[in-house]
Amino acid sequence: MTADEEPVAGLAPAAFEGLVDLHSADLHAYLSRRTSGGVADDLLADVWLAAFGSRDTFDPELGSARGWLFGIARHILQNYYRRHKLRAVLGRAFRADRPTDEGAAVDARLDAAALVPALREALRSLPAVERELLLLVAWEHLTPSEAGQVLGIPAGTARSRLHRARRRMDERLGESAQVVDETTDHKLGADS
Repeated sequence: MTADEEPVAGLAPAAFEGLVDLHSADLHAYLSRRTSGGVADDLLADVWLAAFGSRDTFDPELGSARGWLFGIARHILQNYYRRHKLRAVLGRAFRADRPTDEGAAVDARLDAAALVPALREALRSLPAVERELLLLVAWEHLTPSEAGQVLGIPAGTARSRLHRARRRMDERLGESAQVVDETTDHKLGADS
Protein backbone atom coordinates (compact mmCIF):
# COMPACT_ATOMS: atom_id res chain seq x y z
CA MET A 1 0.00 0.00 0.00
CA THR A 2 1.47 3.37 -1.00
CA ALA A 3 1.24 6.48 1.16
CA ASP A 4 -1.37 7.81 -1.28
CA GLU A 5 -3.58 4.76 -0.70
CA GLU A 6 -3.34 4.78 3.10
CA PRO A 7 -6.36 6.02 5.01
CA VAL A 8 -6.14 9.72 5.83
CA ALA A 9 -8.89 9.83 8.44
CA GLY A 10 -7.55 9.84 11.97
CA LEU A 11 -3.91 10.17 10.96
CA ALA A 12 -1.76 11.52 13.72
CA PRO A 13 0.34 14.59 12.90
CA ALA A 14 3.48 12.47 12.47
CA ALA A 15 1.74 10.10 10.05
CA PHE A 16 0.16 12.98 8.14
CA GLU A 17 3.69 14.21 7.47
CA GLY A 18 4.08 11.38 4.92
CA LEU A 19 1.28 12.86 2.81
CA VAL A 20 2.91 16.27 3.06
CA ASP A 21 6.22 14.86 1.86
CA LEU A 22 4.56 12.94 -0.97
CA HIS A 23 2.32 15.67 -2.39
CA SER A 24 3.73 19.10 -1.45
CA ALA A 25 5.80 19.60 -4.60
CA ASP A 26 2.91 18.75 -6.93
CA LEU A 27 0.44 20.88 -4.99
CA HIS A 28 2.89 23.79 -4.91
CA ALA A 29 3.39 23.53 -8.67
CA TYR A 30 -0.40 23.50 -9.18
CA LEU A 31 -0.82 26.60 -7.01
CA SER A 32 2.19 28.39 -8.54
CA ARG A 33 0.85 28.02 -12.07
CA ARG A 34 -2.36 29.71 -11.03
CA THR A 35 -1.05 32.57 -8.90
CA SER A 36 1.65 35.19 -9.03
CA GLY A 37 4.53 35.97 -6.72
CA GLY A 38 4.96 34.11 -3.47
CA VAL A 39 1.23 33.53 -3.03
CA ALA A 40 1.58 29.79 -3.71
CA ASP A 41 3.56 29.25 -0.49
CA ASP A 42 0.79 30.80 1.60
CA LEU A 43 -1.92 28.92 -0.25
CA LEU A 44 -0.06 25.62 0.16
CA ALA A 45 0.04 26.20 3.92
CA ASP A 46 -3.73 26.82 3.81
CA VAL A 47 -4.20 23.58 1.86
CA TRP A 48 -2.32 21.55 4.46
CA LEU A 49 -4.18 23.21 7.35
CA ALA A 50 -7.51 22.50 5.68
CA ALA A 51 -6.52 18.93 4.81
CA PHE A 52 -5.35 18.17 8.33
CA GLY A 53 -8.47 19.75 9.82
CA SER A 54 -10.78 17.78 7.54
CA ARG A 55 -8.84 14.51 7.38
CA ASP A 56 -11.76 12.66 8.97
CA THR A 57 -13.90 13.52 5.93
CA PHE A 58 -11.60 11.73 3.46
CA ASP A 59 -13.26 8.65 1.95
CA PRO A 60 -10.82 6.38 0.07
CA GLU A 61 -13.77 4.78 -1.74
CA LEU A 62 -14.41 8.11 -3.48
CA GLY A 63 -10.85 8.46 -4.77
CA SER A 64 -7.20 8.85 -3.92
CA ALA A 65 -5.64 11.10 -1.31
CA ARG A 66 -3.95 12.92 -4.21
CA GLY A 67 -7.28 13.77 -5.83
CA TRP A 68 -8.73 14.78 -2.45
CA LEU A 69 -5.77 17.10 -1.81
CA PHE A 70 -6.00 18.68 -5.27
CA GLY A 71 -9.72 19.22 -4.60
CA ILE A 72 -8.85 21.08 -1.40
CA ALA A 73 -6.20 23.09 -3.29
CA ARG A 74 -8.75 24.02 -5.94
CA HIS A 75 -11.20 25.14 -3.25
CA ILE A 76 -8.50 27.24 -1.55
CA LEU A 77 -7.67 28.83 -4.92
CA GLN A 78 -11.31 29.63 -5.61
CA ASN A 79 -11.60 31.31 -2.23
CA TYR A 80 -8.40 33.24 -2.90
CA TYR A 81 -9.68 34.47 -6.26
CA ARG A 82 -13.02 35.45 -4.78
CA ARG A 83 -11.33 37.32 -1.93
CA HIS A 84 -8.92 39.15 -4.20
CA LYS A 85 -11.07 39.22 -7.36
CA LEU A 86 -8.16 37.88 -9.37
CA ARG A 87 -8.27 35.79 -12.48
CA ALA A 88 -6.16 32.67 -12.81
CA VAL A 89 -2.87 33.16 -14.58
CA LEU A 90 -2.39 30.57 -17.29
CA GLY A 91 1.34 30.27 -16.77
CA ARG A 92 3.61 28.95 -19.40
CA ALA A 93 1.81 26.66 -21.77
CA PHE A 94 4.84 24.91 -23.12
CA ARG A 95 8.18 24.13 -21.58
CA ALA A 96 10.80 23.11 -24.04
CA ASP A 97 13.92 21.43 -22.79
CA ARG A 98 16.88 23.62 -23.57
CA PRO A 99 18.51 22.26 -26.68
CA THR A 100 22.29 22.21 -26.71
CA ASP A 101 22.30 24.11 -30.00
CA GLU A 102 21.69 27.81 -29.25
CA GLY A 103 20.04 28.33 -32.64
CA ALA A 104 17.62 25.51 -31.93
CA ALA A 105 16.94 26.99 -28.48
CA VAL A 106 16.04 30.35 -30.01
CA ASP A 107 13.81 28.65 -32.60
CA ALA A 108 12.05 26.63 -29.90
CA ARG A 109 11.39 29.75 -27.80
CA LEU A 110 10.11 31.68 -30.82
CA ASP A 111 7.83 28.81 -31.85
CA ALA A 112 6.43 28.52 -28.32
CA ALA A 113 6.02 32.30 -28.00
CA ALA A 114 4.13 32.46 -31.29
CA LEU A 115 1.72 29.76 -30.12
CA VAL A 116 0.96 31.22 -26.66
CA PRO A 117 -1.66 33.82 -27.74
CA ALA A 118 -3.57 31.26 -29.81
CA LEU A 119 -3.34 28.74 -26.98
CA ARG A 120 -4.62 31.25 -24.41
CA GLU A 121 -7.54 32.15 -26.66
CA ALA A 122 -8.35 28.49 -27.31
CA LEU A 123 -8.23 27.73 -23.57
CA ARG A 124 -10.45 30.73 -22.79
CA SER A 125 -12.99 29.48 -25.33
CA LEU A 126 -13.48 26.23 -23.41
CA PRO A 127 -16.17 25.90 -20.75
CA ALA A 128 -14.60 26.32 -17.30
CA VAL A 129 -14.88 22.64 -16.31
CA GLU A 130 -13.35 21.41 -19.58
CA ARG A 131 -10.52 23.93 -19.30
CA GLU A 132 -9.77 22.91 -15.72
CA LEU A 133 -9.87 19.19 -16.63
CA LEU A 134 -7.42 19.75 -19.46
CA LEU A 135 -5.05 21.76 -17.25
CA LEU A 136 -5.21 19.26 -14.37
CA VAL A 137 -4.32 16.40 -16.71
CA ALA A 138 -1.71 18.27 -18.79
CA TRP A 139 0.01 20.34 -16.12
CA GLU A 140 -0.58 18.47 -12.90
CA HIS A 141 -0.27 14.97 -14.38
CA LEU A 142 -3.51 13.84 -12.75
CA THR A 143 -5.40 10.99 -14.33
CA PRO A 144 -8.80 11.89 -15.78
CA SER A 145 -10.39 10.08 -12.81
CA GLU A 146 -8.35 12.11 -10.31
CA ALA A 147 -9.17 15.34 -12.17
CA GLY A 148 -12.84 14.39 -12.03
CA GLN A 149 -12.51 13.84 -8.30
CA VAL A 150 -10.98 17.32 -7.93
CA LEU A 151 -13.91 18.83 -9.82
CA GLY A 152 -16.54 16.68 -8.15
CA ILE A 153 -17.67 14.86 -11.29
CA PRO A 154 -17.76 11.11 -12.04
CA ALA A 155 -14.72 9.55 -13.73
CA GLY A 156 -16.64 8.69 -16.92
CA THR A 157 -17.96 12.23 -17.20
CA ALA A 158 -14.44 13.57 -16.68
CA ARG A 159 -13.08 11.37 -19.48
CA SER A 160 -15.80 12.43 -21.93
CA ARG A 161 -15.40 16.12 -21.10
CA LEU A 162 -11.62 15.83 -21.40
CA HIS A 163 -12.04 14.21 -24.81
CA ARG A 164 -14.39 17.02 -25.84
CA ALA A 165 -11.93 19.66 -24.56
CA ARG A 166 -9.05 18.11 -26.51
CA ARG A 167 -11.17 17.95 -29.65
CA ARG A 168 -12.17 21.62 -29.26
CA MET A 169 -8.55 22.63 -28.72
CA ASP A 170 -7.56 20.68 -31.83
CA GLU A 171 -10.28 22.43 -33.86
CA ARG A 172 -9.29 25.88 -32.56
CA LEU A 173 -5.55 25.45 -32.97
CA GLY A 174 -5.49 23.40 -36.18
CA GLU A 175 -1.99 22.28 -37.11
CA SER A 176 -0.43 24.08 -34.16
CA ALA A 177 -2.26 21.62 -31.87
CA GLN A 178 0.22 19.00 -32.97
CA VAL A 179 2.99 20.79 -31.09
CA VAL A 180 4.11 18.49 -28.31
CA ASP A 181 3.87 19.78 -24.75
CA GLU A 182 7.31 18.81 -23.48
CA THR A 183 6.14 18.66 -19.88
CA THR A 184 3.70 15.81 -20.49
CA ASP A 185 4.83 14.25 -23.76
CA HIS A 186 1.19 14.47 -24.91
CA LYS A 187 -0.13 16.26 -27.95
CA LEU A 188 -2.84 18.75 -27.08
CA GLY A 189 -5.16 17.12 -29.56
CA ALA A 190 -4.37 13.53 -28.59
CA ASP A 191 -6.85 11.23 -26.93
CA SER A 192 -4.46 9.72 -24.40
